[in-house]
Amino acid sequence: MLTCGMENFVVSARKYRPATFDTVVGQEHITTTLKNAIKTNHLAQAFLFCGPRGVGKTTCARILAKTINCHNLTPEGEACNECESCTSFNQSASFNIHELDAASNNSVEDIRNLIDQVRYPPQSGKYKIYIIDEVHMLSSAAFNAFLKTLEEPPSYAIFILATTEKHKILPTILSRCQIFDFNRIQPQHIASHLASIAQKESITAESDALDLIAQKADGGLRDALSMFDLNVTFSADRTIRYKEVLDNLHILDYDYYFKLTDQLLTGDLTQSLLTLDEILRKGFDVHQFVVGLCRHFRDLLVCKDQATVQLLQVTENVRRQYLEQSAKAPMSFLLSALSIGGQCDINFKQAKDQRLHVELALMKLANLRNVLDWNTLPTTAPSEAPLNGAEKKTAYHRLTEANP
Repeated sequence: MLTCGMENFVVSARKYRPATFDTVVGQEHITTTLKNAIKTNHLAQAFLFCGPRGVGKTTCARILAKTINCHNLTPEGEACNECESCTSFNQSASFNIHELDAASNNSVEDIRNLIDQVRYPPQSGKYKIYIIDEVHMLSSAAFNAFLKTLEEPPSYAIFILATTEKHKILPTILSRCQIFDFNRIQPQHIASHLASIAQKESITAESDALDLIAQKADGGLRDALSMFDLNVTFSADRTIRYKEVLDNLHILDYDYYFKLTDQLLTGDLTQSLLTLDEILRKGFDVHQFVVGLCRHFRDLLVCKDQATVQLLQVTENVRRQYLEQSAKAPMSFLLSALSIGGQCDINFKQAKDQRLHVELALMKLANLRNVLDWNTLPTTAPSEAPLNGAEKKTAYHRLTEANP
C-alpha cells in the first residue's frame, strides 16, 4: 500500500518550474526582450520559440501568456501573481489562455476549432493567448488553414508557437512570427540551479557530481532535473556523490581517458589494451569510448593555446588535469591521434570485429612515439620559420606512416 509521502512526490522539473521571467535559467537574452516588449507595449501578434528540448520554450510561453494579461504588472515587467487573471492562471482555470499540443492535435479539424475560438473576444482581460506546442507537427493542410488567421489576427489574439524543429515550418508562417532562438543552457548555469534546489530540499551534493549531471544533460535543464531526481532516489542518506552519479548515469570517468593518454604518450601498448579491456568489462559501449577518446584529444588540443582554453567546458579540477596533460603531449601527437581516432570512428560500423578494429587504432596511437621522433618535436604550436622542401617531405612521410 502506498504511503502519503510517496503520493505527494512531485518531480523537480514540475516543482521548480519557473513562474517568472527572472527565474528562467540561461535565457536572459529572451526574457529581457519579452519583459521590455510588455513594458513598452510593443507586443507582436505571433511569437515563435525555437530550440532544443528542455530549455524553457513552453515555460517561457506560459510566463509570457500570464504576464500579458496581468492587471498589476511590477515595475520590472513581471506578473503580480495576485490579481484575478494571475490567480486563475495559477489554478489552470484561465479562459483567456489556450494550449494546444500539435503533436496529437495536428489535423485541419483541430486548427478549424482553434480558429472558431479566436473569433470571440475575451470575456475579461485584454488578450486571448494561444500556445501551440510542437507546432512543426501540424500537417501542411493544417498549416495552410492556420495561415489566414495568423496573417490577419484580431487585435486581442496573440499566438505563441513552440518547436524543436524550425526548419520544418513553412516560410510563410515564419515570416509572420517574431522568432526567438533558445540556447542550450551552459553547464555552469545548470549546476548552479541544481545546487540551489539541493539546498532547498536539504540534499547534500558534491559539486563534482552536479557538474557531471550538468555535462550529461547536454544543455537541457529538464533532463538535468530528471537525472538529479534519479540520483536523489538512489541515495539512502539524500547525498549525491560523484562516484554514484558515474554508475547511475553510466558515464565513463575522465580518469580513464587521462590514464589511457598517459599510457599512449609513453608508448605502453600492453597497459593501453588492458585499460580498454577494463572499460569494456564495465559494460561501456566501445564506439562511445572511441568518440569519447577523440573528444579527449580535442580538449587537450584546445588547451595548447590560452585563447582556446575557454572552449573547454569542464570543472576547475578537471581543467587543471587537462592543462597538465596538454603540456606533456606534443602537438603532432594530438593531431595524428585525432586523425587515427577519426578514421576509427568513421569505419567502426563496417568493421566485422569491432573490438579488434579499436585495438588496432590503439596500437597505431601507442606507436606514434616511435614514428614521430618525440624528442625533436615541440610540445606547443611551432612559431619558427616555415620548413624547407626536404623537411616537408620527411614530415609528410612520418605522418602518412602514422595514419595509413
